[in-house]
Amino acid sequence: MIVAAHQPAYLPWLGYLDKMAKCDVFVVMDDLPFEPRNFQNRNRIAHERGPAWLTVPVHDTGERIVDKLVDNSPRGEDHWQHRTWRTLVSSYRHAPYFNRYVDDLRFVFMQPWRRLVDLDIYMLDLARRWLKIQVPIVRSSTLDLVGDDVTDRLIQVCKKVGARAYLSGSGNATKTLDAERIGRAGLGVIWQVFDHPTYPQACGDGSGSFTSNLGFVDLLFNCGPASRETLFGRGHPIHCSGRVAA
Repeated sequence: MIVAAHQPAYLPWLGYLDKMAKCDVFVVMDDLPFEPRNFQNRNRIAHERGPAWLTVPVHDTGERIVDKLVDNSPRGEDHWQHRTWRTLVSSYRHAPYFNRYVDDLRFVFMQPWRRLVDLDIYMLDLARRWLKIQVPIVRSSTLDLVGDDVTDRLIQVCKKVGARAYLSGSGNATKTLDAERIGRAGLGVIWQVFDHPTYPQACGDGSGSFTSNLGFVDLLFNCGPASRETLFGRGHPIHCSGRVAA
């Protein structure tokens, strides 16, 4: 069994979903410290003036992601949900498949979200449903992990869920993850290899150049039913590639 893990993300990008689809169990690391100006409460979409950030405001309380509360002031048209919805509609109303997903997405911005992690996981569940990703998810706050060391926590995750290998992203994790120590624990490390797909983008700044690393809704609004194949390729997408350290 292969496990992957990542902090919860708001409107996760395609590389996040690719990693999820390549494992057997995905652990949402919701008991880690909240990181301001990261992707736990914000992400980018295409806009006529270039990529635009959509941000969920949060209160300056609670150090862990699982404890972080959404700031639902001010009210009315200036509320973050109204502003986000207006930006989404203005950006994607002419996208070929916007109307296919608009009702489900509108529902998200009509709910009284109190905790950021609940919103993030709801968005993740939307992506899983729309892209038919059936990999189960587990929240790390339910695993009783101890300590702050990244490698030690991932070893604990693997043992808690019965995994024999950990699928890691190939970004900052290559500097912070001790693959040798994981190997000594009897576990393997697989490094994710992800090539960002390109696809026709109906929205954007009009330059004609492709904008990558946006929130997953950009792919769905532009490609609709073809989104799964665009992201994963033909056939069954659940397989791992990359370097393995034992």
